Amino acid sequence: MHEVSLAGGILKIVEAAAKRERFARVTLLRLEAGALSGVEVRALRFALEVMAHDTCLQNARIEIDTPPGQAWCMQCSTTVNIMARGDPCAHCGNYQLQPTSGTELRVIEMMVEDN
Repeated sequence: MHEVSLAGGILKIVEAAAKRERFARVTLLRLEAGALSGVEVRALRFALEVMAHDTCLQNARIEIDTPPGQAWCMQCSTTVNIMARGDPCAHCGNYQLQPTSGTELRVIEMMVEDN
């Protein structure tokens, strides 16, 4: 379950921002985990909630957006939306697709309270 490791990394990012920007707590943490990122969103949310205890992330609302992936079809030279690696091109049915987006896991927004 690599989501625990990912949650630890996200928590480090949030705590570093809290130290640098001098805020006391996060009220909203908004993340983006693309459909092709390999992240199990429910497991990531659970790991964040467990690890947030006694941190500036405790009791924060956690929102995780899951945008679809996009890929370039090498057969028909078209960009197509895909929900999972291994999906065929919606235009020609080819499986030779190069993912171009939806592979990211990133912090999008934090709403915070001052000290």
